[in-house]
Amino acid sequence: MINPFSILREDLRTVFKKDPAARNTLEVIFCYPGLHALWLHRFTHLLWRHRLHFIGRLLSHFNRFLTGIEIHPGASIGRRFFIDHGMGVVIGETSEIGNDVLMYQGVILGGTTLQKRKRHPAIGNNVVIGAGATLLGPITVGDGARIGAGSVVVESVPPGATVVGVPGRTVTGRKPIEALDHGKLPDPFNEAIRHVLGEQDKLAERLQRIEESLKLQQDTETSEKRSDDRGMAHG
Repeated sequence: MINPFSILREDLRTVFKKDPAARNTLEVIFCYPGLHALWLHRFTHLLWRHRLHFIGRLLSHFNRFLTGIEIHPGASIGRRFFIDHGMGVVIGETSEIGNDVLMYQGVILGGTTLQKRKRHPAIGNNVVIGAGATLLGPITVGDGARIGAGSVVVESVPPGATVVGVPGRTVTGRKPIEALDHGKLPDPFNEAIRHVLGEQDKLAERLQRIEESLKLQQDTETSEKRSDDRGMAHG
């Protein structure tokens, strides 16, 4: 059986590891709503698993009031999970979150059906989800993936991929991005535009060379024709 105190210490170490603003243990214990929400959720999830649904929902409602973070007691959350800032985060009933996941404020793990079945995302290990990102439906986000801030993700994400944009588009085959390096996330739209403009410049240069070649050819033909005309005149 896992020692609950070791889990609490692990949670504190996770905050110091993932938030450079964390200064001391006392501050983390009393001033981190993401940590409070996680601790309360573990208790409500235990109640939910023992079919004490009403009490679990009631306490999760209190959790939302206290922290600004809404986590359904049915959601499954792994170890070393950290919500930075946290306000506005919504995690639905059938959501599954792996280990070592970092989530920022305003993230939504939402459902897309009214049927009572799996309808929320499954998040793998070592995933980073940027502020304001929305993930909808029973999709899977692979291990080590990065979801850019403000992205809307409605399709599964392969392991190690980066997703940006609305709707979210997967960018693969790139150098891994650090968890906090949001400014270095790729922008597939700008890259596509740059590629098109680059191809346009190449076509313009090629067309210019063709025009210069045709003009040179025409000038040569004109010069030869004039020479022939002068030769006939002298003859």
